[in-house]
Amino acid sequence: MSELILNEAHYARLIREEIPAAKRFLWIATADLKDLHVEGTRGRFVPFVGVLAELVRQGVEVRLVHAKEPGPRFREDFDKHPELIESELFERVLCPRMHAKVVIIDGKTAYLGSANLTGAGIGAKSSTRRNFEAGLLVRDEATVAELMAFFDSLWIGEQCPRCGRREVCPDPIA
Repeated sequence: MSELILNEAHYARLIREEIPAAKRFLWIATADLKDLHVEGTRGRFVPFVGVLAELVRQGVEVRLVHAKEPGPRFREDFDKHPELIESELFERVLCPRMHAKVVIIDGKTAYLGSANLTGAGIGAKSSTRRNFEAGLLVRDEATVAELMAFFDSLWIGEQCPRCGRREVCPDPIA
């Protein structure tokens, strides 16, 4: 089964519903990573890294792979959550070749689409300021397994020895 997700539905379905429901693990691949904010308590918007920190506190393993260092505001928000720095449940790697946008939740649900982990991509920006995005939320076992294998091969650095961009890679995985 798959569900087409367009534009602001990315925020509602992924950020508000699917990602916070992770119980075992959450894997995220994105090209761009910025200081994405989400609606918190009493309608106040809070940094998305707080959602990731809460998942880690609940025992969820979080893997994040992205193409470049995020900006200073993301780093500032990130540094406010020691569990993201100290916990073995949170890991983050940079891969300059990463352009895929994939979210895998508990090995049961996967998102594959165009939206980066930014306010304009997957966040809560207004419909007149956000990017036009399209993606699929998939629960098909075979497709989720294939996306997991794709993500895992990147995560363990299978591509690193043959990569033609090693000279710009800040920290080769392998």
